Amino acid sequence: MDARLNYFANPTAGKALKYFMSAGKALKDLPLSATTQELVALRVSQINGCAVCIDMHTKEAAAAGETAVRLNLVAAWREATVFTEAERAALAFAEEGTRVADAATGVSDEVWAHAAKHYDEDQLAALVILVSFMNAVNRLNIITQQPAGDYQPGQFH
Repeated sequence: MDARLNYFANPTAGKALKYFMSAGKALKDLPLSATTQELVALRVSQINGCAVCIDMHTKEAAAAGETAVRLNLVAAWREATVFTEAERAALAFAEEGTRVADAATGVSDEVWAHAAKHYDEDQLAALVILVSFMNAVNRLNIITQQPAGDYQPGQFH
């Protein structure tokens, strides 16, 4: 499978994405644990069907020590007992923040309040930024049919 557009070779895409990807690198410094960031990024990407991001975030999480059991259960986190209450709040937040057309209101007051029990204001801001960024990256990759499977941990960081 070949991508419709090579972002690295196209000067127009390269110019804009240079700044966009630097924002992605800055996300690593947000006040959320690496585990939470990878779980959220993975769940957003699963919902959107972004294979290249699922590949990336599964491998990054595994490289950071995440277990195969937890990675395999992200898609069905509600029925899984392997996630902390804080992680469950972040995953619910990620889902509602991604399914804005379905929810019509974005993140509900109930999900926001549950997340606020586990995360301070800076961490909530980080969740908003991370979910929004991942949705944008997913769309960039899906629209251009970026292929998955070859990502190596640390490749873009």
